[in-house]
Amino acid sequence: MEALLSQFTFLSDQSLQDKNFDPSTIEDLMKLFEIESYKAWAAAELEQEREVEEAEDAMQEAEEHLNSAMESAMDEFRRFEEELERISRDEVESLVQTAEKARNMGNLMEKTASIASKKYIEAALNSATASMKSAWKGISSGKVHPS
Repeated sequence: MEALLSQFTFLSDQSLQDKNFDPSTIEDLMKLFEIESYKAWAAAELEQEREVEEAEDAMQEAEEHLNSAMESAMDEFRRFEEELERISRDEVESLVQTAEKARNMGNLMEKTASIASKKYIEAALNSATASMKSAWKGISSGKVHPS
């Protein structure tokens, strides 16, 4: 392009100095300018397309990396979730077992308390019966108990 500009400067100077200068030589030079401009435009277009392709490739690579990272994160989340569910399930089973043991102990304590109260009532009745028998014996023998 610089060579064309140099040629144009030379022809311009020549046209000013030479009265027999043929203007078609400048027209030929202008056609060369036009061709050179189209070549530069085509080269710029190709460069732009290459840059677009590079950008698309980089975007594709970044997207694949992001997808890989997301998939890895989801796998880790699923493993975490499964572990958490397993821990929760074990904890619930432990609580159910503890509750069942407490219920059984409560039932056993209820039965023990019931048996103990029955024995207490039985002992109280036996004691009252013995006191009554003793009192009847004392009344029938004429002796009075000192209390």
